[in-house]
Amino acid sequence: MKLFIKNMNEEKAKDILSWEYEKPYDFYNNELTDQEMKERLDGSYYALVNDKKEIYGFFCTGENAQVPVGKKIGVYSDDSIDMGLGMNPKMVGKGNGFEFCSFILRYIEKNYIGSPIRLTVAKFNQRAIHLYEKLGFVKKDEFNTDYSEFMTMIKL
Repeated sequence: MKLFIKNMNEEKAKDILSWEYEKPYDFYNNELTDQEMKERLDGSYYALVNDKKEIYGFFCTGENAQVPVGKKIGVYSDDSIDMGLGMNPKMVGKGNGFEFCSFILRYIEKNYIGSPIRLTVAKFNQRAIHLYEKLGFVKKDEFNTDYSEFMTMIKL
């Protein structure tokens, strides 16, 4: 699998916001709204495309990778780089998660040298948690929102 990082644009953002995951991962579905488009186009999001120019996934860094409730209760208070990501539902469950996430991590580690990397994951998503542990992340904090339980994980 060969991946390339591309700047997010309106066409890619619309495609990503239209993705529909199967249950229980439909939790990650989005809606195509002006607010969601504005966030995807603010410079913190990148598209990952494969050699066939298909959108394979995306990632973001910074505040957009945080869950607002977690921010209010202080789980994002240290100097870590927050990472958010999503894989095209057509590619999910085919054994490519490790390579996909490793590619993103290499980019972040190269561009934020020496900073710990943090991500936030819904606690029901054991498939992702297992993958993140294989990548060297460890559990840090837990918190609840009205719609889910989350935990942060950190890679030093």
